[in-house]
Amino acid sequence: MADTAKLSATFEIAIPEAVRAAQNWTAGQELVFVPKGNGVLLVPVPAPSDLAGSMKGARTTDYRDREDRV
Repeated sequence: MADTAKLSATFEIAIPEAVRAAQNWTAGQELVFVPKGNGVLLVPVPAPSDLAGSMKGARTTDYRDREDRV
């Protein structure tokens, strides 16, 4: 059975310890809520240092943006 939590009157929620431990989440870590159908996906926001090198080889000129789409 999955762990559960209750939304407080001030709209706060405590993430169960088993979930925090499994995901290696720590106090103060920033998380983003991504709506998915009738639910929500909870994902940690990566630190800028975690993103270093992730766009290697990406073009910085001559790229398409939203205005190019029809």
